[in-house]
Amino acid sequence: MTDFISLMSNNPTFFFGVTFVFSLMIGSFLNVVILRLPKMLEQGWKKECREFLADEITTPSASKNEEAFTLSTPRSSCPSCQHRITFYENIPIISWLFLRGKCSRCHTKISLRYPIVELTTALLSVVISAHFGVTFTTLMLLILTWGLVCLTLIDLDHMLLPDQITLPLLWLGLLVNLNDAIVPLSDAVIGAIAGYTSLFSIVWLFKLCTGKEGMGHGDFKLLAVFGAWIGWQLLPLLILMASAVGAIIGISMMTFKNHQREQPIPFGPYLAVAGWITLLWGNGIWAWYLSYLY
Repeated sequence: MTDFISLMSNNPTFFFGVTFVFSLMIGSFLNVVILRLPKMLEQGWKKECREFLADEITTPSASKNEEAFTLSTPRSSCPSCQHRITFYENIPIISWLFLRGKCSRCHTKISLRYPIVELTTALLSVVISAHFGVTFTTLMLLILTWGLVCLTLIDLDHMLLPDQITLPLLWLGLLVNLNDAIVPLSDAVIGAIAGYTSLFSIVWLFKLCTGKEGMGHGDFKLLAVFGAWIGWQLLPLLILMASAVGAIIGISMMTFKNHQREQPIPFGPYLAVAGWITLLWGNGIWAWYLSYLY
């Protein structure tokens, strides 16, 4: 193991290659998480509701006809013809290209999003590896990056940021900074608190004034995640970047896509992108911004 780490440290090309290939496989798994985790949560919520309302007593078959979803079962299959996907049809990017983006049996188109998620995961992982080198911190930041990919797409699809992903990332950030790996632990703890309470306070005041919910609670937790990783000092930059991008995209959608003003827009993806950029280049961007102002 030591020799392998030394090889990666002394040979950046090998290190980046290993990171890229391994992250492609992780990206394939992330596609499964993005698709199945919301379904698993929905099934869990329905079960809890049935138990709470004692619905199973009167309709015992309500839950039996619903196939249980986990990350491993049932096996992946074509949604059109139910063809079970074999291992050689599930090789990241390569299988999609070989199959020309179609099911091998019914030739229904396979979404381009699957290889895009795999390739994006791999490229982001290489950027992290190039920025932080062969370190334990790099491994932790890769886990954060993979989690952010999941959160971004789940929020886009379902307006949901699952606690099953955000909370472990929050604790992981505090764990990484126990030894001041990215920021001092005190800054990380204050950052987590400030990240949550800042958005919570804004939304609470908005609700008092309008009677409407302006943002989901998952967004509070996601900002707390970044506070735990980057500290409290860069949170204003993160919020500024996320808000600017969100405003631009939101106005564009209303202008060009007839997006209704009342229709909610997920804020999690903007937080995730802005937070990831801030994590890598936030200090430089903040210094440039302050120098531009003064």
